[in-house]
Amino acid sequence: MKDQAAKKIVCFGEVIMRLSPEGHKLVQQTGQMDYFFGGTELNVGVSLAVLGENVQQVSAVSDDFIGEAAVQFINKFGIQTGHVQRNQHPNGLYFLEVGADVRPSRISYNRLNAAFANIDANAIAWKEILKDADFFHWTGITPAISENAYQALKKGLEVANELGVTITADPAYRSNLWKYGREGRSVLKELVQLSHIFIGGVNEINEILGTDFGYSDDDFSEASKTLIEQCASIKKVFDKVRTSVNASWQKIYGRAWNGESLITTSEFEITHIVDRIGTGDAFAAGVIYGLGHFDDEKTLQFGNAACVLKHSIYGDANLSEKQDILDLIGGNTGGRIKR
Repeated sequence: MKDQAAKKIVCFGEVIMRLSPEGHKLVQQTGQMDYFFGGTELNVGVSLAVLGENVQQVSAVSDDFIGEAAVQFINKFGIQTGHVQRNQHPNGLYFLEVGADVRPSRISYNRLNAAFANIDANAIAWKEILKDADFFHWTGITPAISENAYQALKKGLEVANELGVTITADPAYRSNLWKYGREGRSVLKELVQLSHIFIGGVNEINEILGTDFGYSDDDFSEASKTLIEQCASIKKVFDKVRTSVNASWQKIYGRAWNGESLITTSEFEITHIVDRIGTGDAFAAGVIYGLGHFDDEKTLQFGNAACVLKHSIYGDANLSEKQDILDLIGGNTGGRIKR
């Protein structure tokens, strides 16, 4: 696509607060923590807003000063919040201890009876929200949280299909979240069958389809073909491949099956990670941006480079601008000061 006009993108998911000790400290080592607002879908939305897209967040937050702070944070990026509900439940949050070298990061969530879990599915005006939208983005976190969130998402996907909106799915399966009675894999397959772009890899395909594909590029291609056979609405599959040397040192490249052939990128090596949280969301945002503006090969390169850059940014969302990402694609890896 050559059209460079901003795209309208709707993201649906929880706005969650992160509490984290400074640097690489353990919780028991400190009496204070930094906080950030994030959430997988919001992280995608923030990245896209920084890239200049027209983003709308659909969610629910607590009707108190925490929820107000969350909305103000979202508004700071120009993201529309007119369809963010308020209710009397506490805002979701999680605690993060950032790992280093051979010590992994650790996360503890508190979200299963929070504001988003109690969202009013019947109060979401999906036809109004999705009118003239180019993309609707969801992840597997959302339907795992509660029956309300699942019902709201399913209705949104149905309306998006009626209106011809392209649906991007990042169907991450988190077994520890599915506590309200539904079977996660079957729900995710149902929702993927209502979607068009699959942002995930062999792990996600195996979880959803019950297959056992390996991890080579050839296996990824075969897994993608099988996914498209069983979920015919899916047209393309985008994946990032991560090799972890340790918590501070990673190698990453992108690959995609565009319905006809395998596409891959070169591999980046990241040896000084500032913050790994949200790197997958940065990849998703880069892919969505690319789908609206580039061909498949450049879309994959853009998503991969966005993911790599997020490792250098503290907080949940990627704040890299378009030119930063394009510079990295062009080989500018020296980190020289821009004056």
